[in-house]
Amino acid sequence: STAYDSGYNSLSGFNDAFKTILGVSPMKSKQQNVIDLTRIETPLGTMFACAVEEGICLLEFSDRKMLESQFKSLAKRLNGTIIQGANKHFNLLKKQLAEYFDGKLKRFTVPLFSPGTEFQESVWKELQNIPYGKTRSYQEQANTLQKPKSVRAVANANGMNKISIIIPCHRVIGSDGNLTGYGGGLWRKRWLLELERNNS
Repeated sequence: STAYDSGYNSLSGFNDAFKTILGVSPMKSKQQNVIDLTRIETPLGTMFACAVEEGICLLEFSDRKMLESQFKSLAKRLNGTIIQGANKHFNLLKKQLAEYFDGKLKRFTVPLFSPGTEFQESVWKELQNIPYGKTRSYQEQANTLQKPKSVRAVANANGMNKISIIIPCHRVIGSDGNLTGYGGGLWRKRWLLELERNNS
C-alpha cells in the first residue's frame, strides 16, 4: 500500500523505481540497516524525508536534480537500505514543517542525524546558527568558521547538505546579494527567504 500511497501507478513501477535509485528491491532489503522514507506535501511541492533511530537524515524536494545521488550516498554512508515506512520522527517533522510554512515556527527541534566529514559537519552546524529571517554570504560563513580562504569548500559543503530548510542553506547568498545556487531551485530559495522576512 505504501507504493500506491506514494503516487506509483503499480507495484512493479514502485519496485522498478526503488531498484533504479537504490540498486536493491524492497524484498531484499532486510539484510542492512533500514532507513525509513516518507513523502510530505508542502506549499512548495512534494518532499521526501528519511529517518533512522537517531533522527531525520534527509529532507529534499522530490524534483531536486541530485536527489538520486543523495539517496545513494546516504544509503552508503549509513550502510543501510531506504524503505518506505513509518518512523517515530516523522510525525514531529510533519507538524513542525506545517508550522514553519504557516510562519509560526522559527526554529526546528526535531532530532537530526546528518553524518559527514568533520568539515562538512562544522559547516552544517554553523548553518543552523544563522537566525531565522537573516542571511549570510558564503564569505561571512567561511569567516565565522575561521576559514576565510575556504569559501569554495564551504559552498560545496552547503551543497552536500541533505536536510533542506531545517539546516538552512537557503539563508546563504552571494556577497553581492544575489541568491546564487540552491538545490531546490532559486524560486524556492526566494520564497523561503520572503516567508521568513515576512514573519520575523
